[in-house]
Amino acid sequence: MTTLVLSSLIAPDALDRLIVPLSGALELGLLYGLVAIGVYVSFRVLNFPDLTVDGSFPLGAAVAATLIVKGVNPIAATVVAMLAGAIAGLCTAWLNVQLKILNLLASILTMIALYSINLRIMGQPNVPLLGQTTVMTLLEGGLKQLPSVLSPFGTSLVLLAIVVLVKLGGDRFFRSELGLAMRATGENSDMARAQGIATHHIVLLGMALSNGLVALAGALFAQVNGFADVTLGVGTIVFGLAAVIIGETVVSGTTIFWATLGAIVGSILYRIAVTMALNTDFLGLETQDLNLVTAILVALALVLPQYKRIKWRFR
Repeated sequence: MTTLVLSSLIAPDALDRLIVPLSGALELGLLYGLVAIGVYVSFRVLNFPDLTVDGSFPLGAAVAATLIVKGVNPIAATVVAMLAGAIAGLCTAWLNVQLKILNLLASILTMIALYSINLRIMGQPNVPLLGQTTVMTLLEGGLKQLPSVLSPFGTSLVLLAIVVLVKLGGDRFFRSELGLAMRATGENSDMARAQGIATHHIVLLGMALSNGLVALAGALFAQVNGFADVTLGVGTIVFGLAAVIIGETVVSGTTIFWATLGAIVGSILYRIAVTMALNTDFLGLETQDLNLVTAILVALALVLPQYKRIKWRFR
């Protein structure tokens, strides 16, 4: 019905030019929604600035793509990719917890190491998945049964289901005793330790969880887009932080439910805003302006809450 109404108001070719970028933005927004939840765990819950995600995202893509090319079931390949990301997070946390290396520096060291490891895993800078069986091709039969209105958004619906499952699982975990211990560790590690919480173990677990989610996003990205590349991770931490900050600005609420929902919403809004900016002719922006658009959007997301508080004081 929506398509029929729009088609009566907009020329068919113009409608295609609107739906295709919107569908792509929605897919990327949901994919990076997993990254945003992972960044939220490290950045907000554990208070751990983590650049490992720039390496764990392509790590997930590299592991999944390499295993799929070798004939491994794509679901099993995705699970192994997620575990590989978790191990990368463990390495960063171990450098920080056991070797007392500053958390930011520890994550940079792991990120640099992962670049070489990803090349080793793939054996080349790029692994194409054209003609291979992926998670998305396994679901092709079901997606073909969708109504014509929803068919352009079939991949987005699959990703939405995965993101919702991850979000609900994360919400449940952070309400458990272990999740509360993780939140207490990030809030005040000295106080948490005084209460008998093994904060070192909690940091290891949290970093593994964070980077496991990021690697899951990388594995799905490779299967949706049909390739894995060693440069996929460039700027992933910026995208994740942008989603978290925009989500906190748009979705108000202090509970974990609203926080994780804000991360997902922020990721989708960020991708839609970037797509609109890059596809608006009068702005004259092109693909190489992506980082510029990202910087402007994050700056706006940081400034808007302050503006709202100032406005509230003068009422």
